[in-house]
Amino acid sequence: MITASQVKDLREKTGAGMMDCKKVLTETDGDMEKAIELLRERGIAKAAKKSDRIAAEGLVDSYVTEDGKVGAIVEVNAETDFVAKNDEFKSFVQSVVKQVALNNPATVEELLEQKSIVEPDKTVKEVLTNKIATIGENMSIRRFARLESDNLVESYIHGEGKIAVLISLAKGDKALAKDLCMQIAAARPEYLDRNAVPEDRVAKEMEILKAQAMNEGKPAAIAEKMVQGRIGKFYGEICLLEQEFVKDPDMKVQKLVESKGAEITAFARFEKGEGIEKKEENFAEEVAKQIKG
Repeated sequence: MITASQVKDLREKTGAGMMDCKKVLTETDGDMEKAIELLRERGIAKAAKKSDRIAAEGLVDSYVTEDGKVGAIVEVNAETDFVAKNDEFKSFVQSVVKQVALNNPATVEELLEQKSIVEPDKTVKEVLTNKIATIGENMSIRRFARLESDNLVESYIHGEGKIAVLISLAKGDKALAKDLCMQIAAARPEYLDRNAVPEDRVAKEMEILKAQAMNEGKPAAIAEKMVQGRIGKFYGEICLLEQEFVKDPDMKVQKLVESKGAEITAFARFEKGEGIEKKEENFAEEVAKQIKG
């Protein structure tokens, strides 16, 4: 049986109407991902972005070495926004991202076992455990990214710790790197170029685009041609070099980079809590809040 909560969740993820959501959930036996695909095939919803499901609290932060050759970004989660604004918590996050840049751990697990750069007599895990005890709230180091370059690494933080961006350039200057960081923060690219997009991701998108065309009443042969025309838009949304430059939409990022004689080697973008589902509130408490409101 499909619940009201499932319908509400699907509506929030896709923007589709309540009846459409209920219908596809019934058809897919409540499978959320299949329901999203079905809505897309019918042209009712756009691609669901997991990054829209932002609920976890905490901070993302960045650190770049003085010579600009090494940089890191990190996400540390907490239970409430109140703790995320705590100076002790902020200081801990800053120490963690600096540790990542300087000590180059391979995984979060390895990072936790390293000796802390701020408290050498303790491991990062022990420092974290102490912070949990003193602040009084559960916290966790969720993930990090680290980049190196013989030329330049640049970072950008947006929204007081909501979004962190890191980019490395083999060629290019700091001004361009800053512009590219802003682009990545605003436009959410997932890959550098179309060659980096996994084949199964492209195949799935083409399958959805073909279903959309067929549902518009187009013959199979015409639908195939329409897919080839529309797949370019898909690449233009998820590939950094194929995106429109936010400062000048008439120019692609690829053209901007080429005009500067630059070369992007890698980038990373973290948004606080992306992909983490918010834990559901107690129903009685939710009703009470509505009555008070």
